[in-house]
Amino acid sequence: MLAELSAVLASASASATRADYASAVIDGNCLDKPTASTRRLSNQRLGELYSLDAAIPLFRLLRRLWFANEKARPLLALLVAIARDPLLAASAPAVMHLRPGEEYRKDPVKESIRQAVQGRLSEATLEKVVRNVSSSWAQSGHLEGRTFKRRARVTPTPGAIAFALYLGWISGFRGEELLDSPWTRVLDSSVTQTTELALAAKRIGLLDIRIADRVVEISFRRLDPSGNVE
Repeated sequence: MLAELSAVLASASASATRADYASAVIDGNCLDKPTASTRRLSNQRLGELYSLDAAIPLFRLLRRLWFANEKARPLLALLVAIARDPLLAASAPAVMHLRPGEEYRKDPVKESIRQAVQGRLSEATLEKVVRNVSSSWAQSGHLEGRTFKRRARVTPTPGAIAFALYLGWISGFRGEELLDSPWTRVLDSSVTQTTELALAAKRIGLLDIRIADRVVEISFRRLDPSGNVE
């Protein structure tokens, strides 16, 4: 979905509404789909994963950071997808548990998802879900290889860390916890690296952070000036 998200975001202005994005996909066929039904399906799936609605803070921030830091795009897309797709989120522990270079196996991922859905999906549907989430982790850079995939270490950017810190904040993490939440760990970022990148994000105007005597204070007003965040 990363290539499709890129195409959709490039097809509309920053002021675009959800209807504008739908029109770009369905009427303008910005994704070059062969039929009307596949265009509608793509619009639905992209809306489910990323919202494509500037009224929703996650998408508003995704779009801002997307055009500010091209290298961060795969990780930004992954963070939003994890926040909005419970099946992808359920697969995260099995992927993040792997050490760099360790072979990726689908069975542990399938079992994690199976436990999350508690029998609500058939075996065939589970197989399809595992293929989809495996593709998402490969597109984000966490998996590499063709026939046999192995865990790879990703490289976060200040923009990706700023987004991860924001996701941690809306998830209820505060203070030092923000520097070592599941959101920053998904970026393979240690507390030290997260701190350094958060300070870099401050320098480029994405957030405000103050660290003193183990007290961590972060404000996201600069990240989302039109939102209602501290």
